[in-house]
Amino acid sequence: MPTATDLTGRIKIAIGGTFTDCVAIPENGSPFLVKLLSVDPSNYNDAPTEGIRRVMERFEGKKIGRDELIDTSRISHILMGTTVATNALLERKGEKCALLVTRGFKDLLRIGDQTRPDLFSLHIKRPDVLYEKVVEVDERVTIESRAELLSSDADSSPEGDKYVKGLSGDKIRILEPLDTASVRNNLQQLYDEGFRSIAVTLMHSFTYQDHEIEIGRLAKEIGFTQVSLSSQLQPMIKIVPRGQSATADAYLTPGIQQYISSFSKGFKGGFQDPHGTVVAFMQSDGSLAGINSFSGLRAILSGPAGGVVGYARTCYDPEEGSPVIGFDMGGTSTDVSRYGGHYDHVFETRTAGVTIQSPQLDINTVAAGGGSILFWRNGMFVVGPESASAHPGPACYRKGGPLTVTDANLFLGRLHAPSFPQIFGPNENEALDYDTTRRLFTELTSEINKEVTTPFTPEQVAAGFLRVANENMARPIRALTENRGFRTASHNLSCFGGAGGQHACAIATNLGIHSVLVHKYSSVLSAYGIALAEIGTDMTEPSVEILTTDALPRLAARAEAMRQKATNNLLEQGVKEDKISHTLFYNLRYEGTDTSLMIKHPEDGDFEAAFTARHKREFSFVSKEKRLIVDDIRVTAVGRGEQVESVSWSAELASLRLSPRSPPASPQTTKVYFEELGCFVDADLYDLTQLSPGMVIKGPAIILDDTQTIVVFPCNEATILKDLVYIDIGLGPKSELDTTSVDPIVLSIFGNRFMAIAEQMGRVLQKCATSLQIKERLDFSCAIFSGDGSLVANAPHVPVHLGSMQYAVKGQAELHKGQLRPGDVLVSNHPKMGGTHLPDITVICPVFHREDGVDHLVFFVAARAHHNDIGGLHGNSMPPESEEIWQEGALIYSAFLVRDGVFNTEEIIRYLTEPGQYPDCLPAARPQDNISDLKAQVAACTVGVEQIQLLFNEFGRHVTLFYMEAIRQNAEDVVRSFFKRLAVERGNKPLTAVDHMDDGSPIALTVTINGDDGTAVFDFQGTGHSIHGNINAPPAVCNAAVTYCIRCMIGTNMPLNAGVLAPIDIKIPYNTLLNPSPGVAVSSGNTEVSQRTTDVIFKAFEATAASQGCMNVVMFVRENGHGYGETVCGGSGAGPTWQGTSGVHINMTNTRITDAEILEKTQPCILRQFQLRPNSGGIGRNNGGDGVIREFEFSEAMSVATIGERRVTQPYGMKGGGPGERGAFFFSRKNEKGDYVTIKTKPCCTLKVKPGDRVVLHTPGGGAWGEPSEMSEPQTADDILKVHGFVPRANGSWASYQDAQHASN
Repeated sequence: MPTATDLTGRIKIAIGGTFTDCVAIPENGSPFLVKLLSVDPSNYNDAPTEGIRRVMERFEGKKIGRDELIDTSRISHILMGTTVATNALLERKGEKCALLVTRGFKDLLRIGDQTRPDLFSLHIKRPDVLYEKVVEVDERVTIESRAELLSSDADSSPEGDKYVKGLSGDKIRILEPLDTASVRNNLQQLYDEGFRSIAVTLMHSFTYQDHEIEIGRLAKEIGFTQVSLSSQLQPMIKIVPRGQSATADAYLTPGIQQYISSFSKGFKGGFQDPHGTVVAFMQSDGSLAGINSFSGLRAILSGPAGGVVGYARTCYDPEEGSPVIGFDMGGTSTDVSRYGGHYDHVFETRTAGVTIQSPQLDINTVAAGGGSILFWRNGMFVVGPESASAHPGPACYRKGGPLTVTDANLFLGRLHAPSFPQIFGPNENEALDYDTTRRLFTELTSEINKEVTTPFTPEQVAAGFLRVANENMARPIRALTENRGFRTASHNLSCFGGAGGQHACAIATNLGIHSVLVHKYSSVLSAYGIALAEIGTDMTEPSVEILTTDALPRLAARAEAMRQKATNNLLEQGVKEDKISHTLFYNLRYEGTDTSLMIKHPEDGDFEAAFTARHKREFSFVSKEKRLIVDDIRVTAVGRGEQVESVSWSAELASLRLSPRSPPASPQTTKVYFEELGCFVDADLYDLTQLSPGMVIKGPAIILDDTQTIVVFPCNEATILKDLVYIDIGLGPKSELDTTSVDPIVLSIFGNRFMAIAEQMGRVLQKCATSLQIKERLDFSCAIFSGDGSLVANAPHVPVHLGSMQYAVKGQAELHKGQLRPGDVLVSNHPKMGGTHLPDITVICPVFHREDGVDHLVFFVAARAHHNDIGGLHGNSMPPESEEIWQEGALIYSAFLVRDGVFNTEEIIRYLTEPGQYPDCLPAARPQDNISDLKAQVAACTVGVEQIQLLFNEFGRHVTLFYMEAIRQNAEDVVRSFFKRLAVERGNKPLTAVDHMDDGSPIALTVTINGDDGTAVFDFQGTGHSIHGNINAPPAVCNAAVTYCIRCMIGTNMPLNAGVLAPIDIKIPYNTLLNPSPGVAVSSGNTEVSQRTTDVIFKAFEATAASQGCMNVVMFVRENGHGYGETVCGGSGAGPTWQGTSGVHINMTNTRITDAEILEKTQPCILRQFQLRPNSGGIGRNNGGDGVIREFEFSEAMSVATIGERRVTQPYGMKGGGPGERGAFFFSRKNEKGDYVTIKTKPCCTLKVKPGDRVVLHTPGGGAWGEPSEMSEPQTADDILKVHGFVPRANGSWASYQDAQHASN
């Protein structure tokens, strides 16, 4: 046993979901590891304290009772990661708190960005807000956005409002000073009601902080113990994420403080001695915070952040030069990240439905872990996202759990059951249950073989599920690298976590990565990484400076002040000044865009060159003509952390390879199944602790120790290093896939790959575009199509695009048949060519594959995006009064956007200026913006072409095309099965429904189902005539509505492609509003008719009560021609088992609403209110959701247009439920006395507003389900959280985009 003098170093604790890992690092001697259950109340109350107690027993050589206070006098540091904040957020078990927010915005955080989380779920489920009560504050400021007033030296605005300079440099108008008396009264009332924690979020407090600071002072005077001011936590623009971050801090920090207090009571002195043991906690950004500086907002990724630091400090080798991908696979999920010499951070993510605006390491969580459940669903192998968790756990845990990834590994011999402790079963005293796992795989195989032509063995089924799981985990890795301009194959893969070693080599093979690195502490690498982390602080201030020579001194002065503030923060945490280092960042973007890049101070000081190089790498273009804006100044400061011996593993490997050593003779063997061999084989079994540097182990083999299992595949070769296991993947030729029959395993993989390509296209489009419509509101869609134009796969983008884009592609494919060549890019928006309305412009690119000297056209890729201004009547591309198509802007039947490598700028400008030749019409005001967005669409398509070419390289053209067709057939089979079931349920009776537009025009539908072959006829006979106006929709819109509704009603994940409509005959009478005569206006058909069509379909199937049934379009056209547009949320319809949801986008759209602060900074208006419209949802057993109220005040003269429906007809209720309230639009202007006079306008109209005028939008509510007398209990937050199943803890750059695509279009 070591002597007491051995302990003079650090003890570090990391708390995981299942285990607590404790690593003690003495100054002399090797680290000592303790791994114990995070929760074991029968043996100890607190796992970290117990871990320290066990370490102290070892090093002091004596027993320490669990009731004794632990003496820490000989411990220099205790460093911890904790999941306390994460668990409280996921489980909604934080502190009771209240929110104080600017008047008019009491529901702002509840509405959020107005999107729904699951595009195809009729039961819209959003996690509830964190606060229990909201108080509106009488105060208001705004940012002066009128260009002619920005350079004025006046002290007040023309309206008489005082001007002040904001922290960012913005000119601030004080519309209403803070009413401190009212605030004090409200705070006192909250205090008397038992609240001790509050969050404060005021409009534009990121730059004007005075009002929040004053509220904070008053709250502290009254006695509030936790006051979270959004302006002090992360002063960045966007009130919704900043406000949600403040409420998260108020909700979580008290729990953190309570935990720290409780933890401290287990130690002598309670860590009160400033010269005693340093106690620090891991923060989400990878730095440590002292015990008195740790907050809930910075704690959300405390656990996984340690793993990133761990592999970055131990597996990245500057001499070898390759960046490293971190692969942390646990029981519920897998975290992936990247390190290339510095930490990558993100500043806005979403966790458990809460947007967090705070620096976090770029960690991305995917729902694939050891506990992910295995499903056979719709003819495909599906892994997760549901997890068996710890209870009941996998089937082999003996608690009645389902088959999981862990079971598949056990069944195939990739887990060595005899090496596991006997801790399973009800009494936690039994071994892993192999027999149950084998039985369940045998039963599942029997079920699968009933539906396939080529039967599987149970081993093939288990291996197939692992292939699908590996593809799920490889997907974010590709995105994390390739989306940022890095080749995936140029990285090394560092695996850690309990399950990582069983999958790392297979995933590396999948990605083309040559090397896998496994640290000797990989199973506790998060804990070890925290021991290597540095105490740090991160400070950000907003800016509006243009990056010029004149601005540099001002920026440097601000940075120096922040540097000193950061230094003082670390000095207060006990860091010595000579140990502190600083890093400066500028958050830069091109003027006129909103994509910013956080640029680290370059060695030569040239921020512009550094920005340009990164922008070129990530987005493939630069805009030399545009100036650079400094959005934020960021300073980080860190103290020195634990230093690791600087040894190059690549140099060590090269040296050891000169004299390789054989492993111990006659190792034990175990049977392992490898898919590439098609059978079980003998694999050598090695104890890692018995292997020494230089030993080379050839696969197949298993290397294990007490806490990890590493599977070395037949083609792999592992070399033991001092601190690592290095595995050479030995990439060889891939086996040829059979195309005589469909392999459902490969089918699942191709489904994932096609979807991933479409998603990657969307990410490129969003990043490269300049307009708010695409970048902020995400009004775009990307998809892949077959050589004849049929839809193959799409990302979950705008629903109205999903089923309609293929008609645009088919039209172009037929028009240019035999004439296209590689590099061509087409553009179209014409209704006759599959367009929806003219602002939605589709860019189409053919994909060729060269074989035997011939270019074969095999695919198309396309990107459709909404262009806000393409000219039109009075400069509006969606004019409410349009009657003819030429009044709605540029009309492009077909044109080559790119040919022979030349972007046809002149022709596009001609299209955009043509509308100006028509009566009362104007050309597009800013064609250069359209050109920029079109180039972004081309960039997206270019990526799609490249990725499909990589598929050809990997699988071959014939295999790729074979599975393209198989995926379409799979979708068709699913739909046919749906109709067969429905025919039985409905007794083969026709389904009928009719609803009316506000002008009385009917949309009628009769659905006739053939239960024998699973086909259906959707007959819209009885639908009203084409309208002399713009409430007309091209047939592509109706087809999109049918596709969307069928997908929603099927209710399970399935491919969404041309196969969905294959068994459906859609009959739309000519010259109706669903199939209008040529030349009529169609701009509102895409928004209003599409929504009503879905209402009619759902009504026929009795699937749900009606939702708001429109998109509530609001548009501004300024006198300088600049425009802005948005669609506004309303109430969703209730269903048989769910309440409607309030303030959410529904059905055929899911675009984000522009953040209120962004709106006021970029447009000459003031958003006076944005909140729910009480009692506007229908009343019934399950009530419909409420609509919203959105009120604008204008600061300059302009035209304001609105388009909306459900102003006359009400959203219907179902099964006796009441209808939702109608929507309305109001116009308010001041009379001669200065009082506002309000009038109600037509549903669709254009208003000429003057400064001070206001418009108010009331959106419709959703219909109710069931008689009111049967009213059910409303859902609780717990109910809402339960239905989400897997909730990712880390939404980094890829995961946040993925989240946005599923939830924001």
